[in-house]
Amino acid sequence: ARRLRAVPPPCPAAGVSQVTVRDALNQALDEELERDERVFLLGEEVAQYDGAYKISRGLWKKYGDKRVIDTPISEMGFTGIAVGAAMAGLRPVCEFMTFNFSMQAIDQVINSAAKTCYMSAGSIAVPIVFRGPNGASAGVAAQHSQCFAAWYGHCPGLKVVSPWSSEDAKGLLKASIRDDNPVVMLENELLYGVPFEMSEQAQSKDFVVPIGKAKIERQGTHVTLVSHSRPVGHCLEAAAVLAKEGVECEVINLRTIRPMDIETVEASVVKTNHLVTVEGGWPQFGVGAEICARIMEGSAFNYLDAPAVRVTGADVPMPYAKNLEDNCIPQVKDIIFAVKKTLNI
Repeated sequence: ARRLRAVPPPCPAAGVSQVTVRDALNQALDEELERDERVFLLGEEVAQYDGAYKISRGLWKKYGDKRVIDTPISEMGFTGIAVGAAMAGLRPVCEFMTFNFSMQAIDQVINSAAKTCYMSAGSIAVPIVFRGPNGASAGVAAQHSQCFAAWYGHCPGLKVVSPWSSEDAKGLLKASIRDDNPVVMLENELLYGVPFEMSEQAQSKDFVVPIGKAKIERQGTHVTLVSHSRPVGHCLEAAAVLAKEGVECEVINLRTIRPMDIETVEASVVKTNHLVTVEGGWPQFGVGAEICARIMEGSAFNYLDAPAVRVTGADVPMPYAKNLEDNCIPQVKDIIFAVKKTLNI
């Protein structure tokens, strides 16, 4: 049989490197720990073990016990310590091994961190970052699979960011650490090992991604796809398939859940006249529901030629069986179906 020769991948442009999301987050933490002595990292296994997902690899050896702190398995306890430290003038980065465990500390996140600036009439700032993997991973069942974008996006006093690419991850983490407000950073475990192209500029120590600004990942004219985190990649895959059928999708990477850049979404809807939202979370009161409501309440509603369509996770606790899990998470085929539905093709 004839052997097929593998086609080498295209060479990246000058100054562009392939960087995984894991390494981008590690770079951001390293640079901010070096830049500001008030920054410190705490959480379960972040120090001597180099992090459960190796995000903090090498940082304990470089910065020591005072800057990278292993905590007991008590989210309520170490989150309370972190919030108190932020009130006292430090800038903690509090890692949850998964955001599902942040339920143990939600009183600290909402009542202590999110509301204190308002309740103190602006006299007490709480500059803290809560970060860790969010949403469905693989085979971890119902108690480890939910998306908390809508949960935390619901709460005034918090900023909520949700990166997709390595550039998003690094730039948003650095911006979050420098912000004087509590920020929830929702990462995705399945993206940690995925490499993305990063420009020389994005790898510099001065690079930040502004919180509250979405990014148009692909220009299009027929339909607007709005997403965040891992489903952004699914949207781009669906857009590539649909382009072969003559349908040009505009793909928007929200990057930030709160404050939401609804202006970018509105401008796109005015151009394409169709809207599909895609998220891994549950449908009821979700991020897509909020986007649809904001579009309906604004001037862009007059430009819609069809009802907006939501693609979401299934409205059930996550099953353990892989075939059921796959059917609970939005797939590329689901996005394609939704686009064709809204375009009536």
